[in-house]
Amino acid sequence: MKSLFRPASLALTIAAVVTAGCANTGPSHYSSSQPATKISVVEHYADLAHAGYEDALITARVLDKATDRLIANPTEANMKAAKEAWLAARVPYQQTEVFRFGNAVVDDWEGQLNAWPLDEGLIDYVQADDYQYELGNAGATANIIGSKSVNVGGETLDVINLTPELLSGLNEIGGSEANVATGYHAIEFLLWGQDLQGFEPGNGERPATDYATGTDCTNGNCNRRGEYLDAVTDLLISDLEWMVAQWAPGASGNYRSQLVNANADEGVQKMLFGMGSLSLGELAGERMKVALEANSYEDEHDCFSDNTHNSHYYNGQGIQNVYTGTYRRVDGSLVSGPSLSDLVAQSNPELDARLNAQLDASMKALGLMKAKAESSRNPMPFDMMIAPGNAKGASVVNGAIMALVEQTGSIEQAARQLGLEALSPDDAGHSF
Repeated sequence: MKSLFRPASLALTIAAVVTAGCANTGPSHYSSSQPATKISVVEHYADLAHAGYEDALITARVLDKATDRLIANPTEANMKAAKEAWLAARVPYQQTEVFRFGNAVVDDWEGQLNAWPLDEGLIDYVQADDYQYELGNAGATANIIGSKSVNVGGETLDVINLTPELLSGLNEIGGSEANVATGYHAIEFLLWGQDLQGFEPGNGERPATDYATGTDCTNGNCNRRGEYLDAVTDLLISDLEWMVAQWAPGASGNYRSQLVNANADEGVQKMLFGMGSLSLGELAGERMKVALEANSYEDEHDCFSDNTHNSHYYNGQGIQNVYTGTYRRVDGSLVSGPSLSDLVAQSNPELDARLNAQLDASMKALGLMKAKAESSRNPMPFDMMIAPGNAKGASVVNGAIMALVEQTGSIEQAARQLGLEALSPDDAGHSF
């Protein structure tokens, strides 16, 4: 499922921007005896992508083992461990979303892993009196786990054997993008369950006994629920393995080889397009401004777990990673190399310093959102920030939006500085 720009919302975002002074902490340039070139920067961009997807795979494998333990022994301790593994897996993956825009190989693949929002009644039971779903979606209450077959849009499908292949084929069944059967958010729902708290504190409260056997089983179909969770996590692993291979060095027929052997200007264009598209249209617009303007917790990204503040924060970190050519891996090691920052600084050090300062400012604003959500005293997660009448919450969200919009203007200037008149690649599926 693709999240597209919403120009009306973006116009509101841009209109809200105010000029604010930012302390310049100074860019950190790659130290090398050779100056950065467009070719070396694109090659290192591929290194960043490979490291990010490799970390996403590493943490997904930990998640897979944790969910296997939960299915085999459904205790609250094992449920808690599986949730913690899911949260940890989101950290590297969200930093890779900057590679989605401009790289069709990622954009065409991404929906199976990160599609949202989803109508969770397609997958499992929901509390009907507090269940909001896409109007007219016949799959919104299909309940695959509780059924041997589902009928959506006049098509009846056998769902007895819950395999990864079956689940991947159910995405967007009936033509609705809200019918999401796989990926991080399907797993999130299977671990947390439906969030019935609305704008109040708290997230989903699925009991571990939803995976129990015999008389201990709650809400029925516990064996089926375990089969679904097992299949969907296995699919996540295989999908990430495929993407890691696409960016792996030393292969002759993968996406990386195509990228680094193409015109270097095209690679630089993809880098800046990815930064700007995630910064403005997706993160500032689709993921924050839309939810805030509509006061809609249904538009919250990690809505079952209330982890949205982290998804936003690490999206922002991914943008900064690409510009600075740095990425902190899950094992603590630092990947660094020739960067866009190096290229811009060669011809316009003032612009480079300004953009680095703006990236720092946006991370500070997203960090404030993260800190408010994780406060030990009166935490305010994203779904509470966007509640009607919450002026303090709206101020935090708007602060992050304005910082992202401001840095996007400098990203456009950086593109022109590097000789690019247009940022939008012809294969991205998004406009910027």
